[in-house]
Amino acid sequence: MNPKTMYNLTYGLFVLTSAFEGRDSGCIINTAGQVTSDPNRISITVNKSNFTHELVQKSSRFNISILSEQADFALFRHFGFQSGRTIDKFAAYPDCKRSANGLYYITAGTNGYISAAVEQTVDLGSHTLFIASVTDMDVLSDAPAATYAYYQSSIKPQPAQTAAPGKTVWRCKVCGYTYEGETLPADFICPLCKHPAADFEKVVS
Repeated sequence: MNPKTMYNLTYGLFVLTSAFEGRDSGCIINTAGQVTSDPNRISITVNKSNFTHELVQKSSRFNISILSEQADFALFRHFGFQSGRTIDKFAAYPDCKRSANGLYYITAGTNGYISAAVEQTVDLGSHTLFIASVTDMDVLSDAPAATYAYYQSSIKPQPAQTAAPGKTVWRCKVCGYTYEGETLPADFICPLCKHPAADFEKVVS
């Protein structure tokens, strides 16, 4: 079985935002889609370790900002590589507005946003599936939506493709961080994007 087959699935990229008791946060997700058109419902899947997951679970409402090909890596680093538990991601962040539901949406590097109210949840182990009714939405630009493949090829910084002679390097497939060593510890966590060892690939010298 070739696990890289999963990379051929088409994924969009989104900033998921929510708030509860005065605390706002947001994170990057790649699983959002329409599930019914009448009534209009969408679904999102969120890792339980994300602080934004906690806010969605408590408030039962969220926004998704649809990332476009105009998004830069700084946006991914801001919302994807740090935790809302330890930093206020919206403090002095200029490219956002509040929608009618009181939640932030992202105005730069996006082509639209959707506001939703949670109707059902499904426990998936490491993640939760939220099924929600759409309460508001708007188009922000005509820029094409960014896919995960586009992020990999055109947004994420491209590190050297090979290791130096005699060196073994492990590269994070999410952010490009490299770890030098013959073996990568099984419990290694990327210091930039916090992804586990399973998201690293060996770079052949």
